[in-house]
Amino acid sequence: MLNPILDRFAERTPIPVMARSVLERCLNARQLDAWFETVAEEQYTRGLLFSTVFALMTAVVFRQQPSVNAAYQARSDDIGVSVTSVYNKLNGLEPTVTAGLVGFASERAEALIEQLGGAKPGPLPGWRVKVLDGNGLGGREHRLKELRTLGGAPPPGKSVAVFDPALEVFTALFPREDADTQERALWSAVVHTVRAGELWLADRNFRARAFIEQVVERKAAVLIREHEGLRWTPLEPIRACGRTTRGQVTEQRVRLGAAEESGGLALRRVCLQLDEPTRDGETTVSLLTDLPEAAASAATVAELYLTRWTIETAFLRLTVELRCEIDTLGYPRAALFGFAVAAVAFKVLAVVKAALRQVHGVERIEQSVSSFYLSTEMANLAEALDTLLDPEAGRVFQTLSTAVIAAWLLELAGRVNLRKYRNHPRGPKKASPKRKYDPRHLHVSVARILNERKAQRETKSP
Repeated sequence: MLNPILDRFAERTPIPVMARSVLERCLNARQLDAWFETVAEEQYTRGLLFSTVFALMTAVVFRQQPSVNAAYQARSDDIGVSVTSVYNKLNGLEPTVTAGLVGFASERAEALIEQLGGAKPGPLPGWRVKVLDGNGLGGREHRLKELRTLGGAPPPGKSVAVFDPALEVFTALFPREDADTQERALWSAVVHTVRAGELWLADRNFRARAFIEQVVERKAAVLIREHEGLRWTPLEPIRACGRTTRGQVTEQRVRLGAAEESGGLALRRVCLQLDEPTRDGETTVSLLTDLPEAAASAATVAELYLTRWTIETAFLRLTVELRCEIDTLGYPRAALFGFAVAAVAFKVLAVVKAALRQVHGVERIEQSVSSFYLSTEMANLAEALDTLLDPEAGRVFQTLSTAVIAAWLLELAGRVNLRKYRNHPRGPKKASPKRKYDPRHLHVSVARILNERKAQRETKSP
């Protein structure tokens, strides 16, 4: 039985209530604190619960509060420790906790999306596609004493993320405190998450031969952009394989390793000769894959690689729709935890969109609904929900079965007025005209320019 206030919110503004129910279902305080006790090695719970730190960071990530300090100040009477204790907790969170949080949340979010039946069609039928990419955190404010005299930007860390484009969730995160870490240095941790039947897409930073071979050993497939440092030997001449919308496609069989070696892994080498060069001036994109030709033709492989950009779009959404980069968090562990909480919040949005897709259709949601407006309404009404609702009001979502809560989410999705969240895609970007600079006029009056435009129109009109 829902709280009457929550029921009223669900009737009038279902999106924030859906998000609240997903958080209560997948990441409630009792779950988080129990999980933290099993994974933390360096920290322990004294007066500050892990769930409290997560709630503070969630408020910042969802843009309900501008900073951790502001989030703390809004709840200081309930927290019971100083803000210094909060920052000490954040600055000491182990990378294993940060990485584990993303996986912990992913399992629960994926179960809900599967029950909802709201996943998008996969890029390649019969395969679960995983996209792998690195993300370096941006430079922070020079707040640390040692940084105040340095001119260089101080990024507080780097991570490698795994993204599922069909579910629209980050399934795993591998953080490193050292921002100068090479992405390929993390592949050994990534490979342990590979499962049979998956197709792993990655750029040339993950071209390590051992990574490719170990993914294949795990009964998964790879599709990786070729790097000049990866040696291979041709097994046949290059042959033409038609074209895609972007250019001509060729293919040949190759074997990893130099010509004098034996026993190297056999792969397909697919090359796309671009009609238009990339922004870096490249005219050819060469790809290596072990996908069988029955599963994907050379042209399909070339088009499939474009799926890798879904993770770049997801990183952008973490920045625009949420707040994954918190400038005031300069310590690496705190900054990486903030990024991980943003990836977790992204899963909440993914579950909400899965329910909307199931009720209103995939095409309508993907083309017409803006995730930005969805997340904005979540943030705007979150404080009202926190203020008006008793903390126990969300307990009902913790006890319901997955099937029941999925049915309830679908019911709420049917109440959503999609016009409130309509997307407004912009047309092709036009080239900026060359500007005229007059040193005698360093600024212009907008009002005078508009008056001149009006006068010109009146002169032209009959």
